Amino acid sequence: MLMGYMTSQYRKVAPARLEQREAQRHPVLLGKATVRNHTKLPLEASLVDLSVYGCRVLIDGGINVGDRIWLRLAGSQPITATAVWAEGNRLGCKFDEMLDRALFRQLTLQNC
Repeated sequence: MLMGYMTSQYRKVAPARLEQREAQRHPVLLGKATVRNHTKLPLEASLVDLSVYGCRVLIDGGINVGDRIWLRLAGSQPITATAVWAEGNRLGCKFDEMLDRALFRQLTLQNC
């Protein structure tokens, strides 16, 4: 019994992964974003943060977790995504395809 304890006390434990994102999110504050799913009119939203794989927006309801959505960020072409989490008026979205680097730079530099 004691032997099991002796061997396990020296085993290294990997740290917990608190952040499971593929890419770092960058803070942005952009009021000209719209979100829409296939059955509704576009809803006004504010882009809060952004990575090349997804974003977080502030929106007053209308979108549910799992919804397929289209985002327009600062007049961009529609970006297809999936709503992956929602908490209050915050909505986390994962883009279907990696965001164009030029658009990413444009959106993150507007915050400087």
